[in-house]
Parts: sequence; C-alpha cells; structure tokens
Amino acid sequence: MIIDFHTHLFSKKIRADRAAFFHNEPAFKLLYESPQSRLAGATEIISAMDADHVDVSVVFGFPWLNPETIRRHNDYILSAVARHPKRLKGFCCVNAADEGASREVERCLDSGMVGVGELAFYQSGIEAELLERLEPIMALCLAKDVPVMIHTNEPVGHAYPGKTPNTLAQIYQLPKQFPQNKIVLAHWGGGLFFYLLLKKEVRQVLTNVYFDTAASPFLYQPAIYPTAVALAGREKFLFGSDFPLLRAGRYFKEMAEPANALTDTDRAAICGLNAARLLNIKDS
Repeated sequence: MIIDFHTHLFSKKIRADRAAFFHNEPAFKLLYESPQSRLAGATEIISAMDADHVDVSVVFGFPWLNPETIRRHNDYILSAVARHPKRLKGFCCVNAADEGASREVERCLDSGMVGVGELAFYQSGIEAELLERLEPIMALCLAKDVPVMIHTNEPVGHAYPGKTPNTLAQIYQLPKQFPQNKIVLAHWGGGLFFYLLLKKEVRQVLTNVYFDTAASPFLYQPAIYPTAVALAGREKFLFGSDFPLLRAGRYFKEMAEPANALTDTDRAAICGLNAARLLNIKDS
C-alpha cells in the first residue's frame, strides 16, 4: 500500500479566484501569489494518485488567519473525504494562534477527520507563546489518539517562500513539551532526526515523532533517503509529496535509484506501512 501523507487541497472557489483571498492573509499570498504555484482539488488529486499508483492520500487545507475561511476549507476537506472515503483521509488545519482553534479541531475530529495539520507558523518560529496556544489542540489529539503535523524547515541554506525562521531548538522543544502526542514534523523536521545519534535524551524525546519527506526533491540530494534510514531507522519516516507542489512519481524515482541503496523493505515502510500503522489503515 502506498500512502501519501502530505497533500493540500483547495475548493473550487479558492482555485477560481485566489487573489480574492490574499487580503489580510500574508502567508497565503506569499505562497500562492505566483500563478505558477499550483492549487488542486479532489478531482485532480485522485487523477494524480491513479497515475502514480498511490492508494491513499492524507489531505488538508491551509492555516488561514480568518476563522470563517478555516471552517469553510475544513468543510471542503470533509466533503472530499466523504466522496472518496477509501482514497482520502482528512486532517483538520487551523491557525493555532486563534482562540477558537481547539473548538474547530474538536468539530473536525468529531466529524471524521483523522488528524490535525499541517499547522504552520509562517510569520515566526515555533516560539514559546505558540507552544502554549497549541496545548488544547495537543490535548484533544492525545485524547483521540490522532497525529499532529507541524510545518518545519531547515534553519540554514537558501531562502524560499514559506521558509520560516524556526530553529532546531524550537522544533525540538515541541515534542519535549508534548512527549505523548504522535507528532509528524514535515519537510524532514528540518534535519532534527540527525540528533537521534546523540547518546542521551533525544531518542526518548523523539519516541513518538515521525518525519515526512515533503518537498524533498527541491531541498535535498537523493542521498537523504539512505542517510536518514541509517541514522534513525526506516520506521521514523513517512512519504509525503506536498502535492500539488510535486507529484509522487518524482519521489519514487529518487528512492529507486541504485545509488540511494534503499531496500525494498525500506521503501515499503516509508511509502506506506509506517503511515498505515499511524493512521490504523488496513491494507485491503
């Protein structure tokens, strides 16, 4: 079973006139002002999944500042999942800094969503105040035993739209503050998995942490795959395409290159088995 753990869907209204949603939404404008930044809906992702032989995709929206836009977007995700229940699994996306975020998370989880994310703090790092705002959301997810996905990125290297000023220390503080939660750190967790080589503390703190591969072909050399498995073990990683930014096939091609030295067992774990276990999906 192939599971794509990181995809974004947008309603027809947003896709038809994205500029109408730029007002007071600096992160959305930053990421999608360019016409080359693609937006996709349920029909497009199912077509891409069929072409790339992806069985299931985790789908979510965007952390809008406007609570009403958040709610409508989550409703769109719920409707997409209802139309394709065997192919799509929905995550609730909110602006974690909003006072009503936990109520929206509760509504979405009660309506059938299976996780929360991708939560992102595009205008800042993952600061202490934001961790405090996350507490009620993390408590809900812990009680319902569902994962939370957090946007992270490498704190060094080239600049690009959506790269936040998070530090490795800030990323690390997240699972340290919420050690019982199942947490997925997007975009390889900014490289945090490297520190699983440390002898003390880190492996225990990251017990319930996973790392997804979203945007990897834009960020890392293909050698990231065997390197990550060697450092942390195949069970810590989840394939995520960041569709429609990239198609799944591009990742599969990199993973299959002989120089990358991934075994069939490695690929099976990263591309589906780990995600199936995390989401309690049975391979039919």
